[in-house]
Amino acid sequence: MNAPTKIIITGSKGRMGQMLVACAARQPELQVVGQVDIGDDLSAVIDRCDAVIDFSFHDATLPVARLCAERKKALVIGTTGHQAGEKAQIASCQAQIPMVWASNYSTGVNTLFWLTRKAAEILGPGFDLEVVEMHHRLKKDAPSGTATTLLEILADVRQVQLKEALRHGREGIVGERTSSEIGIHAIRGGDVVGDHTVIFAANGERVELTHKASSRETFANGALRAAQWVVTQPPGLYDMQDVLGLK
Repeated sequence: MNAPTKIIITGSKGRMGQMLVACAARQPELQVVGQVDIGDDLSAVIDRCDAVIDFSFHDATLPVARLCAERKKALVIGTTGHQAGEKAQIASCQAQIPMVWASNYSTGVNTLFWLTRKAAEILGPGFDLEVVEMHHRLKKDAPSGTATTLLEILADVRQVQLKEALRHGREGIVGERTSSEIGIHAIRGGDVVGDHTVIFAANGERVELTHKASSRETFANGALRAAQWVVTQPPGLYDMQDVLGLK
């Protein structure tokens, strides 16, 4: 039997961190050797692990990535809400270490990503594009990382700049909807784990692709699967599509 993959979880006291700890305890091929949260020193324990799984806060990800690069530890990033500058700096660590960075680690959501691209390609420019996402009342960033990935996929297929095409909700006399815009609507309330719907609307018909998560366990198990996978990879930047062999 192979030795277990040793992992450290950052953001271990959060909802996802606690779920990661619980799910890892049921998988003998994994061993949690460190749980790090606000006030803890990752550098004091990082040498114990093969990989770090980061589900902390966007401000913490860059220092975590730089430390992993320095100590040559693989990294799985599940934190969302990073600005463009932060993303670029974090991504630069791929030259030193293998990293999996995904907005969502659910197998079902990654299937949604694949289906969204295919539907956009098949249906073509005659369909208007809208994304609706809903999360629990305590979520701090909007739109969600998963919704942002869906928007990026749609913009890539349409060959438009997302920043120019994006419409965050609508208010007032905004005029008729243009064919080039891509709408995003973020709903917050209750304890919703995560719902995402991509709407393709044309005259006379509408296609909707929806994923609904009822437990964080699906995300945790996906991130743990990514940690086991990434430790066997050369330095580079990967996503969950790579882990699942969807590319």
